[in-house]
Amino acid sequence: MISDRVRSLSPYKTETTPARIKLSSNELSLELPEFVKKRLAEEVSRIPFHRYPDPEARLLKEAIAQRFGLREENLLLGNGSDELIYYLSMAVGEFSRGIFYPVPTFSMYGISAQALGRERVEVRLKEDLSIDLQESLRAIREKRPALAYFAYPNNPTGNCFEEDKIKSIAEEVPFTVVDEAYYHYSGKSFVERALSRQDTVVLRTLSKIGMAGLRVGFMVGNEEVVRELNKLRLPFNITFPSQVMARLMLTEFYWLIEEHVKEVVRERERVYRELRRMEGIKVYPSEANFILFKSLLLPAEQLHIRLVEEGVLIRDFSHMVPQCLRVSIGKPWENDAFLEALEKVLKTLDK
Repeated sequence: MISDRVRSLSPYKTETTPARIKLSSNELSLELPEFVKKRLAEEVSRIPFHRYPDPEARLLKEAIAQRFGLREENLLLGNGSDELIYYLSMAVGEFSRGIFYPVPTFSMYGISAQALGRERVEVRLKEDLSIDLQESLRAIREKRPALAYFAYPNNPTGNCFEEDKIKSIAEEVPFTVVDEAYYHYSGKSFVERALSRQDTVVLRTLSKIGMAGLRVGFMVGNEEVVRELNKLRLPFNITFPSQVMARLMLTEFYWLIEEHVKEVVRERERVYRELRRMEGIKVYPSEANFILFKSLLLPAEQLHIRLVEEGVLIRDFSHMVPQCLRVSIGKPWENDAFLEALEKVLKTLDK
């Protein structure tokens, strides 16, 4: 019999509506040149598909360590960082103690807590989307959660929370997870803290830098923390193709990823400027590869529908942030198509 705990869950939702322009999932619009595709195909063709992959994904772990200046013993790999969130939510503290996170934020923190029957200690962000430190400390001292999650930059708001506020909360909670899924677009990190302490880890992913289909995430932490959490890791959690292709992209073709990431940062600033000048739109600064904006003239749900009718798919986040939508930053021509569609819809409201 399915437990009431599971029946009360709402599944993670993503946007699957068909559209010519898809800017809804914070993917990197990375078009691989033919010579890269050929090289990947060559490596994949050598995979013995009748064999299990290396359970420790050692060659991929080595490539990640070398690429990001880390040591292999400080890494734990997951099927996306989502899997690692589940491990952390299972491993840290007893289930009788809750999990803290500011909201709105990445929904998997709450889903993992609820799935395990752990109390969700949620504190709303302030009007400017910053952490409400006073209320957070009050809730933590009252509820005594064992674990805190921070998305850094935060999803869906796009901002990096103040470092001193995160540290202040971390001093009140036994264990802290800083989720740096969008690190490559902000350049801000808690990795040094994670390496020097046993009460903090950092999460990263390859999904936001062009490898979303491979589902590779990794945790950075103290060797002892990594060793203990590895006991929870499901067997062969990183597939053979993912190990081979991710390693190749990190070792031979990372220059291509870097070029596209830089383009996204440039485009993010351009799209932000364009949104700022539009009447009926309030836009929020971002350090990620997406931008959150508020619709002032039309309900967000209706604006979302109108944009889909124009062939552009973005994400309606009004269920988390009133009247707000989130647009991923794509290629220049995709961003142009979004801006043109949005301006077209807004102009029809003036008539």
